[in-house]
Amino acid sequence: MLLGSLLGLSVYLPLRCGQLSLATPGFYAIGGTVAALLSTRVPALGISDATYPLTSVMLEMLLAALLTGVLALGLGRVVLRLRGIYLAIATIALVEILRVVTLNLEFTGGALGIFGIPQPFSGPEGYAALTFVVLAVVCWLCDRLEKTRPGRAMAAIRDDELAAASQGINTADTKLMAFVLSALVAGVTGVVAAHFLNSWNAKLGNFDASITTLAFVVFGGSRTWLGPVFGGLLLTALPELLRPVGDLRLIVFGAVILVGPLFFPQGLITPELFQTLRRRMGRSAAPSPQGGRP
Repeated sequence: MLLGSLLGLSVYLPLRCGQLSLATPGFYAIGGTVAALLSTRVPALGISDATYPLTSVMLEMLLAALLTGVLALGLGRVVLRLRGIYLAIATIALVEILRVVTLNLEFTGGALGIFGIPQPFSGPEGYAALTFVVLAVVCWLCDRLEKTRPGRAMAAIRDDELAAASQGINTADTKLMAFVLSALVAGVTGVVAAHFLNSWNAKLGNFDASITTLAFVVFGGSRTWLGPVFGGLLLTALPELLRPVGDLRLIVFGAVILVGPLFFPQGLITPELFQTLRRRMGRSAAPSPQGGRP
């Protein structure tokens, strides 16, 4: 669930600029591949230790962020010239290219992938704690971003790119920044996921994953960072919660994704929801009038 929230935030960042980028699974797969290769092929990182050092995981995160950031910086200058559905198609093609290339490389394990990735924790609690810390940091950065000049520029581009450009906003650099930040979040998430799953295969970053991560944002809401977090938590947990209904669970899951946007076109979490809650809390906290009528 926490990993799903991180991937939702990765999709949310370009959407804040109005850019429908579905490249998140591709950068997620790169991060996982970096972690799998380093942790199984580089003895100096502590492969032989009973417990894989957490410092080595941090190093993998740094290298994955560096690689995905540089790749996103180069690719973004090309693909971000496109808009709307054309950008979505281009980023889907990017995901498929990365998947096919990785599946045909011997050092990445080919179609079988990489197994026996060393574990930094003896149980799932450690992974939950690590992922929660990463998610908290990313949420804090997204919250700060929304309140800064670049964040306001991203919102202006989303509302009207031509008007934003006429006000002096460098729309190309702002969209590129959002694309790179999205890649960084996805790459770091892939590192944690690779160790948690204990094996890694390029098939984890495919077209289905692009649609799933987009659903996190559409269902939760794309106007604030809390929407993708909530959407990732809920839609990741929902298939497991529906297991008692057996084979119908996927039908129910699909129906939830279909019906949700019909009743909540802006997602479940919106800025208007926060304003409503603040008004209600303000009324409930207001002191009651004293004395009788004059």
